[in-house]
Amino acid sequence: MLILVLGKGKTGSLAAEVARERGHSVRALDIDENEHAAALNGPTLAGVDVVVDFTAPEAAVENMRAVLSQGGRIVVGTTGWYAHLDEIRARAKKRGALLYGTNFSIGVQKLFQMTSELARLDGYEFSIDETHHMSKLDAPSGTALTLKEIILSVRPDASVNIRSHRMGDAKGEHIVRAVSPYDVVELRHNAFSRRGFALGAIRGAEWLAGKHGPWAFREIFDQL
Repeated sequence: MLILVLGKGKTGSLAAEVARERGHSVRALDIDENEHAAALNGPTLAGVDVVVDFTAPEAAVENMRAVLSQGGRIVVGTTGWYAHLDEIRARAKKRGALLYGTNFSIGVQKLFQMTSELARLDGYEFSIDETHHMSKLDAPSGTALTLKEIILSVRPDASVNIRSHRMGDAKGEHIVRAVSPYDVVELRHNAFSRRGFALGAIRGAEWLAGKHGPWAFREIFDQL
C-alpha cells in the first residue's frame, strides 16, 4: 500500500515509521506543507491507497473534506473536531471512506468495552480522570468524552465528572472510577508510548483499503 501521512509531529512520525516497518510505502506532509489542505489535490493523491491524519482539529476537517471530495480514504487519529462529525460522515457516505476514533490504541478499545460493563453497577457514582502532555490542544480528551458517552448510554441519568490534567510529556492515562458508600472500582489505561496509537491507525488503514463509507474505530477494531 501507499500511505500518505499528514502531520510530522510525534504520533504522525511514528505512524510513518510503523507503516514502513509493516512493508508499506509512505509519503508525509507536515501542516505547514499543506495549509488549508491545498496540497491534497489530484496529483498528490494519485496512487495513494489511504491517508492517515495526525494534525490538528481545524486542519483535520479541511483534510477530510479534501480527501473525501476526491473519493479518497482517510484514517483520522486527530481529535477535537467532532462538532463536524455529522457533516463528515455524510460526505463519506456519498464518496470515499473514513475511519475515525478518539483513540486508536487496542488497549483503550478494551477499556471502552469494560467501561460499558462497569456502568451496569447499581448504587455507584462514576467519574473519569485523564492525563496528557502539556501540548495537547483539547480538554477533556476525546477518549474521556467517549468514556463518558459510554457510561451515559447505560445510565442516561448519571452525572459523570471528568477531571483533566496536563503535565510534561504524558502519553495518555485514563481512569474510570465507580464509587459506592462501601467500595470503589477502577479501570485504568496508561499508555507507555505513542506507538500503540500509531500501530492502531496503520492497522486501521490496512483495514480501510478498498472500502467505502464511514466507520468508527470502536466498530471495527476487533476485525483487525
